Amino acid sequence: MKVFDPTLYLVTDRGGMSEKEFLDTVKKACDGGITMIQLREKEMDGMEYLRLALKVREIADGYRIPLIIDDRIDIALASGAAGVHLGQTDIPVCVARGLMGCDKIIGASAKTKEQALRAEDEGADYLGVGAIFPTSTKVITRITEVSALNEIASAVKIPVVAIGGLNSANIDVLYRSRADGIAVVSAIMRSADPRGTAQALKEQVLNNFASKAGGR
Repeated sequence: MKVFDPTLYLVTDRGGMSEKEFLDTVKKACDGGITMIQLREKEMDGMEYLRLALKVREIADGYRIPLIIDDRIDIALASGAAGVHLGQTDIPVCVARGLMGCDKIIGASAKTKEQALRAEDEGADYLGVGAIFPTSTKVITRITEVSALNEIASAVKIPVVAIGGLNSANIDVLYRSRADGIAVVSAIMRSADPRGTAQALKEQVLNNFASKAGGR
């Protein structure tokens, strides 16, 4: 059964970390209260990606946190991950649903109401909407206004997660927004205190988002 909480969604970025440093950061983030984790590796070969996914899944399972794999349905299935996240240029959500079955979580990126409605209609379980701010990751981004995020959230019935350059200093831009949670990368992955940063961010979301404070 698909049960997930999108409040604080960590998207990984190893950067120059050793594997030990990376896994330690993931574990500390889990200690701090992240509610979902997406393993994103754009340049790893299949065997290396699978090996890392299995290690991250072991950590995530220990905290009962869903592990989502970015892009790669094969890695998601082979590792036993909870699901996959798909961008606009990846395999369509409806095809992924046919391959993965009804019990897996499928997320989709959306920048417009039309994209969001299509993804929902094809079987997506949640949407990632952004970038709200410029990011320091290697992923090419285009800024999405909070008004567009709110329009998308109002149009769909599935959870909407805001993503893109978010951290404790700028998250107030989403105050009383209709987002169901935030996805962060550098804010936690580059933090000197991943556990404390996760705790603080989660508290901010729970206290300030309209969808968390009183429902949509």
